[in-house]
Formats: sequence, C-alpha cells, structure tokens
Amino acid sequence: MTLSGAVTRTRNGRRYNEVVAEEDPATWNWARVERLLAGAASHRHQAILRFFDTYPGRATAVPAYIKKLPGYSESRARSEGLWTFFPDWSHPAWQDFVKEFFRRFAARYDRDPRLAFLQVGFGLWAEYHIYDPGEVLGVNFPTKEFQAEFFRVLESGFPTLHWSISIDAADAGNTPFASSPELKQIPFGLFDDSFLCRDHDGYNRDCFEFFGQEKRLRSPVGGEFSYYSDYDQRHALDPSGPYGVSFEEMAARYNVSYMIGDDQPAFQTAERIRQAGMAAGYRFRVTAFQASDTASLVTVENHGIAPIYYDAWVVVNGVRAAESLKGLRPGEQKNFTIASGGDSPQLTIECDRLVPGQRIEFEADLD
Repeated sequence: MTLSGAVTRTRNGRRYNEVVAEEDPATWNWARVERLLAGAASHRHQAILRFFDTYPGRATAVPAYIKKLPGYSESRARSEGLWTFFPDWSHPAWQDFVKEFFRRFAARYDRDPRLAFLQVGFGLWAEYHIYDPGEVLGVNFPTKEFQAEFFRVLESGFPTLHWSISIDAADAGNTPFASSPELKQIPFGLFDDSFLCRDHDGYNRDCFEFFGQEKRLRSPVGGEFSYYSDYDQRHALDPSGPYGVSFEEMAARYNVSYMIGDDQPAFQTAERIRQAGMAAGYRFRVTAFQASDTASLVTVENHGIAPIYYDAWVVVNGVRAAESLKGLRPGEQKNFTIASGGDSPQLTIECDRLVPGQRIEFEADLD
C-alpha cells in the first residue's frame, strides 16, 4: 500500500524563510523542499509536508524582507515556557505573502507523486492553537476573514494534492467554520496532532464530530501520536494503546489513512509498526474476476478503514478500467469492466501518484 495505510516518519516541518528571503519570486529557492521530496522517494515513500511560521523559543519564519517593512511589528511572549516571537497578522504584506506562497507551491507540486499530503495551519507548529499566551485574532493569529480567504486559495490551487488542517480548527472562537458552515464543504482533510492522548474521547472526539464522518470519507485523516508525555509515545502501539484503546480501534473509529510515529522505532519492533500501518487506510480485495476473450469483469471490495483519495485503476493486461477506485468506501465493493481478457489475464492496480519502486498490492478471494 501507499498514499494510505502507514505509520510513517516522513512528515517534515519547513519554514517559509527557508524558501523565501526576498520579495522577488525569481530568488525563491525550493532546494530544501526538493531534497526532502527526493529523499523520501529514494526510500520508496511519499512525504507529508507542513510549513509553519511559529515555533516555541524561536524567531518567526516570516521572510526577512517582510520584517523590514514599515508598520510590521511582531509580538513576543512566553509560550511552552520559552520566549517566542509571533507574526504580525495585521500586516497586509504578510497576509498576501502567505496566499502567494501556496499559489506558487501548488503550481510546482500539486501533481508531484513524491508528496502524499500537505498539512497547513496557523499558530504554534501550524497546528491551529497557541495555548500560551493565547490566540489574538488579527495580532498573533489570522482573522476569520483571512482564514476563509486562505481556504479558498487552497481550494482553487490544489485540484489534485490533498491538504489538511488540524482538528483544532473546530474552535468556533478562532475559526470561521461555525459562522460560515459552507466552508466545511471545501475538500480539505484533517490531522490530529495528539492521537491517542489521555483525553482523546473528550476534546479530540468533539473536534472530529464537529467536522463529521462524511468529510473523513471524502478527504484524508492523519496526524501523529500524542507528545503530551513520554508515556504517550512509549505506549502508543501497545496492544491496548496508552489508555485502554488500541491504535487499530481508534484508527478505524476516525477513518485514519496515516499516522506519524517519529519515535516508534525506539519503542516497537518493525513488525509491530508494519502491523499498525497495514491497519490504516484502504485495503483492496478482489472478490470476483471473470474474463472472456475480449473483456474482463472484476469486483473489488475495500476491506480497509478509509477510501483511497487519489485515482487508482483496475488493470487487465495493461488496459485500465474506465472508472477509478478513488472514493471506494470501507465495506463497499464495485464492479469494473475492462476491455481486455484472454486465457491468462494479468490483473494489477495502477496509480499515477506512485514513485518508482512502489505498487498497490491487493488480496484475492476467488474460490
């Protein structure tokens, strides 16, 4: 499997000022992004990428030329126990830059198979929260109006690549979704940066329910295991999880396609990590395969917990079905007619979003 069904270490946070130092787009340098994507592809993986502007204890990732503009003034406060700088969300140049950055990113990478998913957001680590000193809209956090405009920019800029926001965006005080519920119809996914935390059945569940299951079945869900404590990381893949619910059970509850587990190789065997990864995402099973001299009829069931969110096709002898497997929901099956058959037909599943060396495997139950 790929593009789904993974406990992975390939999410990477990147700073805007690693790409942009000057206003002139000709000086923008995507070399670090290219190295990251090439590195992931060299291991037959796709990357999950997130750009952030605020990190505890650091200067902001706002490009230097914007910081020098008249009227631009960042704030400084203790956050996560460290003195931290926050962008000036009142300044039009910073607002315009963020929108233009993702327009240009989309022009380069929307159809790049080395990139599985893009995570976006605001606040600390772009995770849609500032616990301390708190969010002040239009000061250290964007206004609801800007957020709505930003989502529309991404909607138009990424017809192929799936992008996601944190489940913390369910907060009606900081985001526009409660007052403008039509924005929830934009096809963005969700990520949960504290998966399997102690209080997951409270706050995290409420956030997921705010956006609804239908969204999860149309756009990918992912995230990372909770870092609230070392205990959370150490026991994330225990048979009963850290707090009585296994990863497999929680992943199925929220139709999870991928989960970032940077620290898991220190605590779990490669086989346990593989098992957890296989439990997430889609899982195709061919339940019927009939062939004549000129055509084939193939029935495929999604035996996993989430759809595949990119196009993939049933292929017989190199001939693709007219319809895609994209969106086939858990427990659903679909018949595909392919204009190729013969005495020994060869069945595969193809996806243009793969990197060299990858393939989509499937089970077959043809008794």
